[in-house]
Amino acid sequence: MILSRVGPRPVLIEAFPVLGIAIGAAIILGVLGYWWLSGIAIFLTLFVLWFFRNPERMIPSGQGEVVSPADGRVVEISKVYEDHLLQSETIKIGIFMSPLDVHVNRIPYEGKIVTIRHQPGKFLSAFKPNAPLENEQNAVLLETPGGQRMLFVQIAGLLARRIVYWVHEGEQVQRGQRFGMIKFGSRVDLYLPLDAKVFVKMSDRVKAGKTRVGVIP
Repeated sequence: MILSRVGPRPVLIEAFPVLGIAIGAAIILGVLGYWWLSGIAIFLTLFVLWFFRNPERMIPSGQGEVVSPADGRVVEISKVYEDHLLQSETIKIGIFMSPLDVHVNRIPYEGKIVTIRHQPGKFLSAFKPNAPLENEQNAVLLETPGGQRMLFVQIAGLLARRIVYWVHEGEQVQRGQRFGMIKFGSRVDLYLPLDAKVFVKMSDRVKAGKTRVGVIP
């Protein structure tokens, strides 16, 4: 887990160390005459730029609208009892992030960060039913201006073993604000109040900070 900061830059700062190595390797290999290896290093450079892309998004501003915390595909919509931080019946929306998706995670609704809890664990495939329970994860509990609470959880996976977040407890955050990333994909779960109305359905594609996944009263 790494603490970092992010702004409206086209490429995340986390990409810089890898970019430096890839660019350096491309130059050195080219000078030595290993053109095909230099070409691979150039391809790696372009892949890193694409993988760590950080696009701007038009954030919805409707009253009570909750936006997706991640890019990806909806793989779960269910009513569950969240027994760790919310300790109440909730509506759970699970979003699977593939390695091809934008990896920046965003705040689903404005409010105050009440608790951030990191839980060490396994690195099972995000598609396994027990992955949300057993895998390493980072949970963020938010309280809205109206006093409602929602939870969003970054979950590591088989390949995605680096959870990054850029917020802290007590911080006031805005809907659509960037708050972290999971390197190489995996899953983000969003827990909404039971009286929330859900707009998405199973297998829908969603975009972080842009797609309206639901509305709270």
